[in-house]
Amino acid sequence: DDDVTGVVKLPELHAPIPAARITQARAVADALGDSVHQQYPTHAGVRPMDKDNAELVLNRTWRPMLSVTGASGLPALELAGNVLRPATTVKLSMRVPPSTHVEKAGKALKEALERDPPYGARVNFKLEKCSAGWDSPALAPWLERAMDEGSRRYFGKPACLMGEGGSIPFMAMLGDRFPQAQFLITGVLGPGANAHGPNEFLHLPTAQKVTCCVAHVVAEHFKR
Repeated sequence: DDDVTGVVKLPELHAPIPAARITQARAVADALGDSVHQQYPTHAGVRPMDKDNAELVLNRTWRPMLSVTGASGLPALELAGNVLRPATTVKLSMRVPPSTHVEKAGKALKEALERDPPYGARVNFKLEKCSAGWDSPALAPWLERAMDEGSRRYFGKPACLMGEGGSIPFMAMLGDRFPQAQFLITGVLGPGANAHGPNEFLHLPTAQKVTCCVAHVVAEHFKR
């Protein structure tokens, strides 16, 4: 990472962003405003990587981002002393854009981490797995129209396409198997739903509206 901007430096981890996705990100940013980043709890003074909300949307979907998800070899505070540690291990998660060649990205990451450790230290990197993202095919005009009609009817707002920084693995498999298929993948993340958390719950008013939107799309498909 660039220690000032946070941008991942390795070119093998980047991919061109389709123009349509940039346009969609701007529409989402216009609709959501600062809630793009204010939805996350932060300490006073912590700020997002960019002031442009559209750029923040693209950061979470079409740009690589590194997270340290775990560490071992560091003693607990109550056991820590002025001693040398023989080793420290960290687990890294590098999210990459959908069209990135994940095997090449993994190889570039390994080479960068092992190439020149400071002070002659030894660094070993083991690639656990590579999972490719998925970029859905362009929506057919009828489907795009039906989604927007349903959204306006039941939510009172136009439909927006945002993407998500984390793929459902079998979607790429389905996309490869059925390259001409259209996809409408649904999920309900209403206010405060806390997805995957111990207190996850379903926001019923949102679930009802989403169900109505899906029914509208199915009805429009039947008419064809």
